[in-house]
Amino acid sequence: MSITIKKVETKRELKKFIEFHYDLYKGNKYDAPVLYSDDAKTFDREFNAAFEFCESDYYLAYKDGKVVGRVAAIINHKANEKWNRKCVRFGWIDFIDDLDVSRALFQAVEDYGKSKGMTEMVGPLGFTDMDPEGMLIEGYDQLGTLATIYNYPYYPQHLEQLGGFEKDNDYVEFKIYIPKEVPEKISKISSMIERRYNLHTKKLTRKEVFEGGYGKQVFSVLNESMKDLYSFSELTERQIDQYVKMYMPMADLNLFSVVEDRNFTPHKVVGVGLTLPSLTHALQKCRKGRLWPFGWYHLLRAIKWHKTNIVDLYLIGILPEYRKKGANALLFNDLIPWYIKYGFEWGESNVEMESNANVQGQWDFFRTELHKRRRCFRRPITE
Repeated sequence: MSITIKKVETKRELKKFIEFHYDLYKGNKYDAPVLYSDDAKTFDREFNAAFEFCESDYYLAYKDGKVVGRVAAIINHKANEKWNRKCVRFGWIDFIDDLDVSRALFQAVEDYGKSKGMTEMVGPLGFTDMDPEGMLIEGYDQLGTLATIYNYPYYPQHLEQLGGFEKDNDYVEFKIYIPKEVPEKISKISSMIERRYNLHTKKLTRKEVFEGGYGKQVFSVLNESMKDLYSFSELTERQIDQYVKMYMPMADLNLFSVVEDRNFTPHKVVGVGLTLPSLTHALQKCRKGRLWPFGWYHLLRAIKWHKTNIVDLYLIGILPEYRKKGANALLFNDLIPWYIKYGFEWGESNVEMESNANVQGQWDFFRTELHKRRRCFRRPITE
């Protein structure tokens, strides 16, 4: 039976697009399903501020009248201009173990890109770096996270069989084991930094986050600290506003720390560490990504009552000029006591470029384990 590719054009089809992942990974103990409402907002062209500089179409693959695959074809014009590329991204790619299905999905992305004058296909990538990116190629028996993609081992095997795909960028992920107390070296470095540079950590109130401008400063720091990373495009003011509203309400402010340079008036935010209790097991209990009837309870147990032994190091960034001053040590000096208090056993680094020695160097204070690797692939678009 042949494979049919259909562009998503209705709300009903978008619902099928979102729900296919839940169906394909039902019962999988490693996948971290996203809330349905979050995906619905991401794919909403009127809501998602990324559509100010992105365009996209979504596709479903059908076999015998049943959905067997999905993919989003995305062009981020800002990133293409910054990195001098003409690439169409493939994101949210899922398919059954059928080479005809994956071939048809990638052909749909290639055809879309060709119609827009693109010369290469790259992914998995989302609209921006705030979306999950990279196909898992090692660590299939490791728990996924809200910020990353989980996929079956046959996904990269399909790309190899289809041919033409090559490595564009690799990411690594670490387990960072929580020590029983703050390492002495971190404590000493933190004290020295406070005295020498007048840098200090600050705990924020919700009023400071939402009314005092700190929420926006956090993402401004992330913009600056990530600007030279693979495929990154700076967040716009509207995007920053959306992310403040999206991430900050669920943050446990004890697990959120900023570093300030107090040589400035007002004080200048130069570093940020936003960490969250792992939500993976809670999300797995949300039926098809819904909070009702009982999903909200499982998320509440994880976020408020810390019923998990894992902490996700979700967003960590230091302004480039402050990295050599050791500002990251201040973040961990503040956060580790809370990790210990909450009973976390290990932290999940989430994705880091394999070539980013500066980021990986901050784990030298800890016992770590490289437990996952993921890849972004590229393939030229043929004439």
